[in-house]
Amino acid sequence: MNNNIRDGINYLARWNLKKLVNAQKVVASYLYSRITRKPVHWGLPISISFEPTTSCNLRCPECPSGLRSFTRPTGMLTDELFKKTIDELKDTLTYLLFYFQGEPYLHPRFLDLVQYASQKGIYTATSTNGHFLNDDMAKKTVESGLDRLIVSIDGTTQVTYQSYRIGGKLEKVLAGTRNVVKWKKALKSTTPHVIFQFLVVKPNEHQIQEVKKLAKDLGVNEVGFKTAQIYDYKNGSSLIPTIERYSRYKKQKDGTYVIKNKLLNHCWKMWHSSVITWDGKVVPCCFDKDARHKMGNVTQQSFKELWHGKPYRQFRATLLKSRSEIEMCKNCTEGTRIWA
Repeated sequence: MNNNIRDGINYLARWNLKKLVNAQKVVASYLYSRITRKPVHWGLPISISFEPTTSCNLRCPECPSGLRSFTRPTGMLTDELFKKTIDELKDTLTYLLFYFQGEPYLHPRFLDLVQYASQKGIYTATSTNGHFLNDDMAKKTVESGLDRLIVSIDGTTQVTYQSYRIGGKLEKVLAGTRNVVKWKKALKSTTPHVIFQFLVVKPNEHQIQEVKKLAKDLGVNEVGFKTAQIYDYKNGSSLIPTIERYSRYKKQKDGTYVIKNKLLNHCWKMWHSSVITWDGKVVPCCFDKDARHKMGNVTQQSFKELWHGKPYRQFRATLLKSRSEIEMCKNCTEGTRIWA
C-alpha cells in the first residue's frame, strides 16, 4: 500500500461521529463568517499544536528559539496542564502536533505525553531536528504510538546542512532516522510516518533532487519541501532561493522584495486550529512565535471558554475586517509546504 494512503487511513481511523459533527460545525462556522463578516463559531478546533518546550540545541538564523530572541520565558510543559487540556478536547480533537517552538525531544517526558494523547484516540505528530533519536529513543518513539515524525533535514552534506542548521550534525540526523526505520521494522509497526522536511533556502536549493534520493535510500516515507519565512525580506536575503516555486517572495523592478501571495481577509486556521504554549498561553496560530496575541491561559480558564471568549471573537473580527491590521499576518503565506 502507498505510504501516503496508509497514513491517510490511519488518520481517518481516529474519527468518530462526535468528531465528524464537530468538524461540520467548524466548516459551517467558517463559511458563514466569511459570507457575513461576523466572527461566529459553533464548534471546537479540529487540530491543536502543543508546545513541549521552547528550548533548542541549534541556532537556526530565522528561528526565535535558535536566536534566543524570545521575550517570553523558556520552560517545559507539565503533565498536569497537558492532560487537563487533552481530557477536555479528546472528544472533538483529531490532530495534535507536538511542536510550536523549540526541540520536543528535549522535554524529558515528551514520549509519555505522546502516548497519553494516542491512547485517547488522537492522531499525533511532531517536528524534530533529529539529534536525539538514539537507538533507545527511536524504539520508544515507535512504541509511543506517534503517528507522524517530521525530521528537519536542510542539506545533504554537512557544509550545506550547517549553513542553516547552525550547530547541527547531519550524520546524527541520518543515524537517528535509520534508528526509527529499523525499529519500525523490528516492531512490525507502520507508524510513525516519517517525513523529511527540507526548508528550501538559497544555499541548499541545488540539493533538492539529492534529498529525494537520500530519503528513498533510508526508507523515509515522504519528503516535504518547505518555503522559508524571512523576517527582514524587503531588501532581499542570502536565504531567499532563486527557484521561484520555493520562494514566498518575488523581486520587484526596483530590487525590493514582496510576498507573492495576496493577503486575504479570512483565515481557515482561526476556525479549525489553535496553539498552546508550554505554560498554557493560547495563541491564534504558529506565526505568533512570541505569544503576543494571547487569547487567555488554560491554567486559568477552560480551553472552551477561551475558544469562544471575547479576545478570540475580537481577533477573528479584525481578521475578517482587515487582515493587514494584524502585524504577524503581513508575513504569512498559505501553502508553505510543497510535497515531493
